[in-house]
Amino acid sequence: MKQTTMNRTERTVCTVLAAAALAAGLSACAPLIVGGAVVGGVMAVDRRTTGTQIEDEGIELRAANRIRETLGDRAHVNVTSYNRQTLLTGEVPSAQDRQTVEQIVSQVENARSVVNDLAVLPASSLSQRSNDTFITGKVRASLVDAQDISANSFKVVTERNIVYLMGRVSQREANRATEIARGVSGVSKVVRVFEIVSEEELRRIAPQPAPVTTDNSASPGG
Repeated sequence: MKQTTMNRTERTVCTVLAAAALAAGLSACAPLIVGGAVVGGVMAVDRRTTGTQIEDEGIELRAANRIRETLGDRAHVNVTSYNRQTLLTGEVPSAQDRQTVEQIVSQVENARSVVNDLAVLPASSLSQRSNDTFITGKVRASLVDAQDISANSFKVVTERNIVYLMGRVSQREANRATEIARGVSGVSKVVRVFEIVSEEELRRIAPQPAPVTTDNSASPGG
């Protein structure tokens, strides 16, 4: 029991440190994992097609640039796109700015829909954002520890202690991930921004393992 607890603790610390490094060295939109490739030593399989992943990255970059050009430094807006569904989180000075940001993003090429959860509040502090990064790391580590769901199928975003969960998942996976996130210390609320698919559809889009081949060319005696 003690060894299991230590392993989980170590995994949580490693995940949180990785998330903190990403926050310090990359923009909020920069991808760590692309498809089934190894990037930064991490291997993951994405349920989106490679083309859709590229589109999501483009949506995030174009939207962030256009928002910055319009609002400058007076707003703190994070743009997260998954399967061309775009989530807006952060803080803006006024309700008009909130509407303006949504209009900007809705006009970005390839954006299918916009979920606007921007708050009309002063921009969050650096300490708050650091705490959000820490919570994101803990949620990701908890999803990995769960074993009964594919942690790589979820995208986790945290804003002011509110955790947003995105992904193409079954209803069972959605419910399980929500339960896990709600149990993480420091989480005040969980917002689900899922694309729900059937178990049959899930089996269809799940990556298949590479076939195992056996070399029978050698004779039994060597």
